[in-house]
Amino acid sequence: MKKLIILGLFVSIIASFLVFDLGQYFTLDFIKSQQTSLQEFYQQNTALTILGFLGIYIVVTGASLPGAAIMTLAGGAIFGLFTGVIIVSFASSIGATLAFLVSRYLLRDSVQKKFDNNLKSINQGIDKDGAFYLFALRLVPAFPFFVINMVMGLTRLKTFTFYWASQLGMLAGTIVYVNAGTQLAQIESASGILSLDLILSFVLLATLPFIGRKVVSIIKSNKALKVYPKPAKFDTNLIVIGGGSAGLVTAYIAAAVKAKVTLIEKHKMGGDCLNTGCVPSKAIIRSAKFLSHISRSQEFGIKKAHADFDFADVMERVQSVIKKIEPHDSVERFTKLGVDVVQGEARITSPYSVEVDGKTITARNIVVATGARPFVPPIQGIDKINYYTSDNLWELREKPKKMVVLGGGPIGSELTQSFNRLGVDVTQVEMAPRLMGREDPEISELILQKFTNEGVNVLVNHRAKKVIVKNGVNILVAEHEGEEIEIPFDTLLVAVGRAPNTAGFGLEELGVRLSSNGTIEVDEYLQTSIPTIYACGDVAGPYQFTHTAAHQAWYTSVNSLFGIARRFKVDYSIIPWATFIEPEVGRVGLNETEAKEQNIEYEVTTYNIDDLDRAIADSEAHGFIKVLTVPGKDKILGVTIVGEHAGDLIAEYVLAMKHGLGLNKILGTIHIYPTLAESNKFAAGEWKRAHAPVKILNWVTKFHQWRRS
Repeated sequence: MKKLIILGLFVSIIASFLVFDLGQYFTLDFIKSQQTSLQEFYQQNTALTILGFLGIYIVVTGASLPGAAIMTLAGGAIFGLFTGVIIVSFASSIGATLAFLVSRYLLRDSVQKKFDNNLKSINQGIDKDGAFYLFALRLVPAFPFFVINMVMGLTRLKTFTFYWASQLGMLAGTIVYVNAGTQLAQIESASGILSLDLILSFVLLATLPFIGRKVVSIIKSNKALKVYPKPAKFDTNLIVIGGGSAGLVTAYIAAAVKAKVTLIEKHKMGGDCLNTGCVPSKAIIRSAKFLSHISRSQEFGIKKAHADFDFADVMERVQSVIKKIEPHDSVERFTKLGVDVVQGEARITSPYSVEVDGKTITARNIVVATGARPFVPPIQGIDKINYYTSDNLWELREKPKKMVVLGGGPIGSELTQSFNRLGVDVTQVEMAPRLMGREDPEISELILQKFTNEGVNVLVNHRAKKVIVKNGVNILVAEHEGEEIEIPFDTLLVAVGRAPNTAGFGLEELGVRLSSNGTIEVDEYLQTSIPTIYACGDVAGPYQFTHTAAHQAWYTSVNSLFGIARRFKVDYSIIPWATFIEPEVGRVGLNETEAKEQNIEYEVTTYNIDDLDRAIADSEAHGFIKVLTVPGKDKILGVTIVGEHAGDLIAEYVLAMKHGLGLNKILGTIHIYPTLAESNKFAAGEWKRAHAPVKILNWVTKFHQWRRS
């Protein structure tokens, strides 16, 4: 109702302007003809004239009516230069802010919701430099100010920022017009005031802030680099520190574009993903899943099945899988690709140089891709026992009897289920109220029930306090609802997250800034506070996935090598991930929890996979697809898939979101029968049924009835 009232008032003002032909009073001829009378009235009624002029000017600009330029001239003609500039400056700024607020109140929410993905980068730019851009636009009178008012109202720019940036930016143009108004008799038309030379001068003036900003950036860059002598000649174009996913892809791309690149790795090529993370965990998950299928043999029509296995053999298989993949990331392969691979411990000694085992290598740019390590919380007594993390877990050859897994996130959950299926008595301890806290609550509950049914002892809301040894038995003491709970174990696996590797190789001495979460602080181009140094992967965040590390690597390689000509802002708009427990959980975009936190309106469409033919045939008829869409539209905001091969099925939605395809396009795409991928089409069909055109279908029903008669 309030919006309707404001809209009605706004329309009434415009209608009155047109119906009563008020535009005739906002012409140069009228002001000229009334100049003497207006000046006399001002002398006799100074305060009334100023207030009346202010009010009319504010209404004209606030309602975006034509006439602001004429009134500015009139301000000079009536009040003179000094007083006229003050009055017009405040009146125009207040009126512009009023138009800004009307646009914001009536239109912003609907526009932001409708074009949410398209406006993300604009919103980020406004949040960071909104005042700067507005000031530059205001400096050029050739830009229609009413358009600027309306468009800025659709953004998240703060009202006070809009006001002061507008008043300051419009001041130069106001002075020009008010000064022209003091010579009103000599003016033939308002448009004649802005000559081509004057417009070009204003444009040049508007570019000065950008030029100044660039100069400041260069000064800061030079300040950060000036204490370090720049080599007259460089040994290589790019030095990459770290041979994990981020570093390997950075080096690969640099070599592909014929740059000379040096890759330094102190440990094993392939990094955590190959040696201690993605690859070994998926290998043990596969073995454990095989055992789970044997235990379900009757579901597949097999009366009895048994597996005779040795835990050590399973762990050896993990190593054999790593060895088969190793050649993909090997020194030999990357050397053939044109990368100069150096194995040793790197230390950055300047913005242009890295020392490796006593030898100094110089480069125009350096990329830090040192990854992350398992985070071990400061639990009392933990340093007194031999505990495991994802780094050294793969050394196990003797099957644990009682294992405690600290952590209910993706890593902790994957390893909990795997070791439980391998016959280990596992207790999973999570400090938060639920497992997999990034997912929606019903997914956490589903996983909890699955783990419990499989025999895992899941303890949520339990905060690990200390580790003690009692009668020769290791015990984790956890706090739960004010009470201390003792959990015995012989093996402790810490899987509560990962910490970035930022210390010990020269960043501290150079003063490279770190973020509050410990990652290297990078800008939208993945450049650090030292201009010649870039960072990507887990050490930079904000995501700790192998695929995002590879994604960032493209930007670091291209920006570091070609940034002098063109730079690219890293794109995080569509980031998928999966947790490879059973049932698998695949995600892309928003889930309900995030949509509610961000006050984003959405609709939910759910398709239960237990109705899918292929899932039934595979005895995997469980899980669901949950799609969030814009209300009333098929535009996808986010998807969560829970079920067999969810990490593979989610790819179709990743593609759709990346390229702006809606559920109607997925529904209109042929999917092979019988496959699990059909579930994506059926989810789109559920959305379509819920949005069937009822009125049209009613008419179609009547049409068919008529055809039968």
